Amino acid sequence: MDRETAWALVEEFAQSDRLIKHCTAVEASMRAYARKCGGDEEIWGIAGMLHDFDWDVCPSPELHPQFGADILRERGYPEEIIKAVLAHGNHTGVPRETEMEKALFALDELSGFVTAVALVRPTRSLADTTARSVRKKMKDKAFARNVSRDDLVQGAAELEVDLDELIEFVIQSLKPVAQELGLSADE
Repeated sequence: MDRETAWALVEEFAQSDRLIKHCTAVEASMRAYARKCGGDEEIWGIAGMLHDFDWDVCPSPELHPQFGADILRERGYPEEIIKAVLAHGNHTGVPRETEMEKALFALDELSGFVTAVALVRPTRSLADTTARSVRKKMKDKAFARNVSRDDLVQGAAELEVDLDELIEFVIQSLKPVAQELGLSADE
């Protein structure tokens, strides 16, 4: 199992540019968080990359991420990655026990929300995206309405970190892949 093999799986199943960018963003956040807390950067990154790879082809939202976990199991992925994928959704009932599982839950929604905020900033980039601007958008229930604000708060709480610090962490972790995400001020 390596990044190239995992990325081939994303390319095989992801049908939208939006999903490919989301997988890229969560991978970058997970790799950065692994570095921060001494986790295995490769495993955490692959878990982040693969957490939603099945979204575009899954028959229904209720079946996600079990649908993807079954594919991962068939392809011989390690159980620690499969469990993290299963635990990233509250509806699965799979408890988050490890730091990697908690990080994936927290960073998944937050990476998506930060990306959405950056896209409506004056520069349409991460360059002028701040924790303050993200928190302000969290109050706007019409903005990115599919993102649960409760999940954003719960994710930080499960990691036992301040939400503003986690938001700033995600912003910084996405900057190295900003061009891939279409969030670079240079574009």
